Amino acid sequence: MDPLEALVAQIQGLSSTSGDINRLHSVLKQADESLRSESTRLSPILSQLDPSIHSLGFLYILEASMPAPVTRTQAETVVPIVTRFIGACSTEQIRLAPEKFLSVCRKLKDQVMLLEAPIRGVAPLFTALRKLQVSAEHLTPLHSDFLLLCLLAKCYKTGLSLLEDDVFEVDQPRDLFLYCYYGGMICIGQKQFQKALDLLHNVVTAPMSTISAIAVEAYKKYILVSLVRHGQFATSLPKYSSSAAQRNLKNFCQPYVDLANSYGTGKIGELEAYVQANAEKFESDNNLGLVKQVVSSMYKRNIQRLTQTYLTLSLQDIANTVQLNSPKEAEMHVLQMIQDGEIHATINQKDGMVRFLEDPEQYKTCEMIEHIDSSIQRIMALSRKLTAMDEQISCDQLYLSKAGRERQRYDFDDFDVPQKFNI
Repeated sequence: MDPLEALVAQIQGLSSTSGDINRLHSVLKQADESLRSESTRLSPILSQLDPSIHSLGFLYILEASMPAPVTRTQAETVVPIVTRFIGACSTEQIRLAPEKFLSVCRKLKDQVMLLEAPIRGVAPLFTALRKLQVSAEHLTPLHSDFLLLCLLAKCYKTGLSLLEDDVFEVDQPRDLFLYCYYGGMICIGQKQFQKALDLLHNVVTAPMSTISAIAVEAYKKYILVSLVRHGQFATSLPKYSSSAAQRNLKNFCQPYVDLANSYGTGKIGELEAYVQANAEKFESDNNLGLVKQVVSSMYKRNIQRLTQTYLTLSLQDIANTVQLNSPKEAEMHVLQMIQDGEIHATINQKDGMVRFLEDPEQYKTCEMIEHIDSSIQRIMALSRKLTAMDEQISCDQLYLSKAGRERQRYDFDDFDVPQKFNI
């Protein structure tokens, strides 16, 4: 019997019980090299297997049949097969060979990008990462690939649904870096700047021995989003950041640091001149759109400062003070800020006057109470999780052995012991 036919027969006969599947896994691992040498003959064999029943065998054959460099014609054929497999495969079986499953999913990502149709990979990769996850707190290597496809396909809301999960388990640091970087970009696309800032902050403050390209690009966006969200940027990183980041990140992002310094002067003319002079640099970094939002935010900051001084002000005076071109442009800025909840005001269009108001929120509505309660519950759950993680790390043998080597032996003088006791 042909070896491939014999292997197909074993796959069909050993895919029922867990014991059979474990035996099949051993057979497939031994046959892996021979499968790759017969890659051109494998595609027709897939039609003899049911991806929902023979998931493990289907996975090995599918992965071996997918050539590394592919043409658009080959991609058009393979993408539907992989998509159908991901949707139908058994979670228990594919978890026996996670590296094979990852390889298939990443080849799918590459092929939909080759076809210039990233949206075709969004749903399959979401299904794949959920099947690979042991819990919603687990960050898989597919998270970043999924978010990248969401970015390219402009499916920002789909990406946001994944970012709502709290992540506590990470396999590889690079997975976390890319997850937070792409996640930050998705939040920027949805103008959720605080969430974007939190994610980018995770990248630039994460432990690192050397500066990575991901950290540099994240730091550039971190500066810009800080200006948009808070109107200021702290040049010094928190103490818990790595020494490599504290020493070197600013050196790789000097134009952005200078932009933040120019923003801090509050002079819109100087800021616009600086942006104009460095537009080519910002555009080459794909950050020019975000830089323009920084410039627009300065107008908003200057308008917000007026609310702290005046109760009423004409649109003409706002335009003159903030250096806008016309009262109409000032009106558009004020209206947008009212809509976004950034200021509270009314505009009398008859006489062109703006009346600034106090925040109407009294923090006693049912919706607000529910919001506060859910925030408290979330913080309490996070506190419990941190306590559990602390206890787990405290009992970890690797951590204890390393901490024991690095910690100096305590001397008696290190303890605050009273010299005399009064009896």
